[in-house]
Amino acid sequence: MAYLGRYYRTYALDFWGFGESGKKRETYAVQDFVSLVDQFMERLGIARAPLVGHSMGGTVSLSVAIQYPHRAAKVVVIGSPIVGSSLAIPLKLAGYRLIAFVLFNMMWAFRAGMRVASPFICGDPRFPEMMDKDLSRTTLESFLLSIASLRRTDLRPFLPQIKIPVMGMYGDRDNIVHPRQWEPLIQGVPHAKVVRWERAQHFVMLDTPQDFMEKLKAFLDEEANPI
Repeated sequence: MAYLGRYYRTYALDFWGFGESGKKRETYAVQDFVSLVDQFMERLGIARAPLVGHSMGGTVSLSVAIQYPHRAAKVVVIGSPIVGSSLAIPLKLAGYRLIAFVLFNMMWAFRAGMRVASPFICGDPRFPEMMDKDLSRTTLESFLLSIASLRRTDLRPFLPQIKIPVMGMYGDRDNIVHPRQWEPLIQGVPHAKVVRWERAQHFVMLDTPQDFMEKLKAFLDEEANPI
């Protein structure tokens, strides 16, 4: 945000149930977040803009381009699942009711477990504190219900509808989302660009910050010619 903010007007949107957004909802599905992006842009008078999303945010961004094509000028997905079954097994299990119930009642253990697992998710030493802060501002219900919805998502049948510029950014050592999710992306959107980092994990923007920012800005700077 700070880097791109020097060149673009940037907006950060917290999905319902996360960050500073409301947390009293019955559902936290991917489709809810897709609708939220459309509503957010409508309220702020943003007719069309590039959408950049990490992980589930990228899946939502691609879905916006499919369902609300007038909203997205470009899409960048970062470590995002195209097929929900590509999520790591612990995340997929977290979307089941029994396991979710156990985690609901052991939030302290869940946060402690995330701290232990942090070095295997991101190489940035600040990451454990960042993740714990995010979890403290997220209800476990919204996290688990959104993951359950993401697990059932499969964008492959709809990708050929996307005619705008698309870029996928993936770390080859990602152990949250299968690192080869760029393959269904490029199969469905043949004109998509793919950037991969051999040593990066799920949070490529933290693992390789300078190269990541330069490649992202270069893509955003390109003139968006019709496909």
